[in-house]
Amino acid sequence: MAPEAPVTATLPAPIYGAWMMHTEGRMPRRKSYEAKIDFLQILDENGKLDARLAKDTLTDEQVVASYEQMWICREYDETAFKLQRSGRMGTYPQNKGQEAAAIGSALAMKKGADWLVPCYRENAALFMHGLPMHYILLHWMGDERGNQVPEGVNQTPISIPIGTHMLHATGIAWAMKLRGDEDSAVITYFGDGATSEGDFHGAMNFASTLQVPCVFMCQNNQWAISVPRSEQMRSPTVAQKAIAYEMPTIQVDGNDIFAVYKAVKDARDRAVDGGGPSFIEAVTYRLGDHTTADDARRYRDQAELDSWLEKDPIIRIRKYLESKDLWSEKDQKKLGERAKKIVAEVVKTAEGIEDPTTDDIFNYTFAGLCDELETQRETLRTNSLGQFPEQAGLRGRAERV
Repeated sequence: MAPEAPVTATLPAPIYGAWMMHTEGRMPRRKSYEAKIDFLQILDENGKLDARLAKDTLTDEQVVASYEQMWICREYDETAFKLQRSGRMGTYPQNKGQEAAAIGSALAMKKGADWLVPCYRENAALFMHGLPMHYILLHWMGDERGNQVPEGVNQTPISIPIGTHMLHATGIAWAMKLRGDEDSAVITYFGDGATSEGDFHGAMNFASTLQVPCVFMCQNNQWAISVPRSEQMRSPTVAQKAIAYEMPTIQVDGNDIFAVYKAVKDARDRAVDGGGPSFIEAVTYRLGDHTTADDARRYRDQAELDSWLEKDPIIRIRKYLESKDLWSEKDQKKLGERAKKIVAEVVKTAEGIEDPTTDDIFNYTFAGLCDELETQRETLRTNSLGQFPEQAGLRGRAERV
């Protein structure tokens, strides 16, 4: 059979012209993705509260207690600074100026069920979730027992390497999901500089892909040691980095305890309901030096520091409490005295701890010791000759000497 003739058609001139434009590369453009970053503030630097946004957040009692905790932690911070300057402690990073981010987030997480994976400027949050206050001092005094988080306190030790602990947070959250924990989540804290590290992106990608119950809390204090945020990244916000991982993200006033609480509470609720991870950028400021080994006057303008001193979370929350007749000078005096007494007792405990033994190297590293490790602990030797010197007649020689 002869092949059938091909079917042909002639397009009208206007349609044909449009079709030719399309095939010549003039294709219609469309948006493949669009996003926005919301900013949340509920309590401004003058202590003025947006009652509508504050609904179902913090009670008056919680705000008073939070202010007291802020003041105690500020006293703790100043005392730690003096301990370092007097040679009684090693390098110390002050938390001054970032207390609202720590306390607001700690209030939103569930003590005993959730895990905190900190950096090193979240002292207040760690204390609120059960860490004895002298442990932080022990850490910076070089005593390894400061990293031995007590049983039942759901925290990892503070992390000095920048960004590495976020991977641990993702792993803990993944374990929660695999076990089917229904009312548990993880929050991990880090600075703006950590988001320039590869470990941050690895943690974010795994958390998003596996949809784990983890809250990523960036304390954007504007400085990565001496490098300003504007010089370490081109993005106008840190929060937008989460968009690449299809992760719910928000920017909040990090010196506003109400805004921090609400953002973290929403993120935790979403996590335990199976909604996966969230990212929060808490815009705050490091009022002190990076650590006591740093001098921020060499790279930071005094005018910038002065402008942020006016936004101090302690001053802000006190203005709010006074405006509601929930705080007075009498209350302040009593709090000041109590804070000094508490911190003095903490310092006494840290400095009065008994000397460690070499057994700690083993007892706090392994859950249980096999025979070989038992021998190593007793002899402090890892080779057979060191453990059993009689093999070469060394024991008798040592005794004669």
